[in-house]
Amino acid sequence: MKIKKAVITAAARGERLYPVADTIQKAMLPVIDIDGLHKPVLQIICEEAFASGIEEICVVCAPGDGERYVHAFASLRENLSKSFGSVDWAKEEAEKIDDLISHLQFVEQKEPRGYGHAVHCAKDFAGNDPFLLMLGDYLYVSHLKNKRCAAQLIELATKEACSVSAVASIIEHQISRYGTITGKHLPNQADVYQIEKLIEKPSLSVAELELQTPGLRAGYYLCFFGMHVLTSSLFHLLDEAVKTDSTNIMLTPVLQQLANSEKYLALEVKGARYDLSRKHGLLRAQIALGLAGEAHDETLSTIVELLAEANAVRSK
Repeated sequence: MKIKKAVITAAARGERLYPVADTIQKAMLPVIDIDGLHKPVLQIICEEAFASGIEEICVVCAPGDGERYVHAFASLRENLSKSFGSVDWAKEEAEKIDDLISHLQFVEQKEPRGYGHAVHCAKDFAGNDPFLLMLGDYLYVSHLKNKRCAAQLIELATKEACSVSAVASIIEHQISRYGTITGKHLPNQADVYQIEKLIEKPSLSVAELELQTPGLRAGYYLCFFGMHVLTSSLFHLLDEAVKTDSTNIMLTPVLQQLANSEKYLALEVKGARYDLSRKHGLLRAQIALGLAGEAHDETLSTIVELLAEANAVRSK
């Protein structure tokens, strides 16, 4: 099984990022990447996919946003050329943006009918091929030096020829934010589980009864990491969900159907993900990228300086 396509969902308006999301798509917010360069969030996510072997990307966006994204990237490329001329890093960035635009397409989610519906909008793009699914407001930092989070996921999906969801071990008081799974640990495969049950944002009482996974630390559960490799079988299941539900089509119940019908694994990824829509999410992501990349020393010294200043003010 070869995974060469990726779908990025970016249709939500980002109410939690008010007021900035009223004037710019949240996926175009600027962040300093691990290479030390300012980039839009969407570009960083796409580069994660490209670095993991993906060749084509479809962004599911709100009505009218496709043209806005194309225009924004074209403006970035033009500004790089005009403002920095023949500087090597600017030329390289302009070339990356050209390459990004040439491998990127957009499909609109005409109305907000839930995450499952947003994924269904990419059905024609994916066709009969497996695809990598990522979120437009998550950034990822791998704990492995030469293997991205998406690459870890794609490697297992390719080897096992099945759908694989990335998961992380999350302490119990946080699981109400995430889709949560349980399953059996596969023998002789570190951090790999056969998915048996999935529940979207469960209460702790439900999780204690239905979602405990043998082998995890007490009080921890396996929660979605915001990244999946899925087979085209998903779309057959989503077709039925779209027909029967006209309002809010959730993805997790459909993934449960997938787990009931075919081999479906979870991989505890070696890395961290940062939800930009959460309070201080953008700040946390920026610090994590800074510490993981070329700006490590500068980021660390800045944090130390800010802590020293804050302590000085509090002691007065």
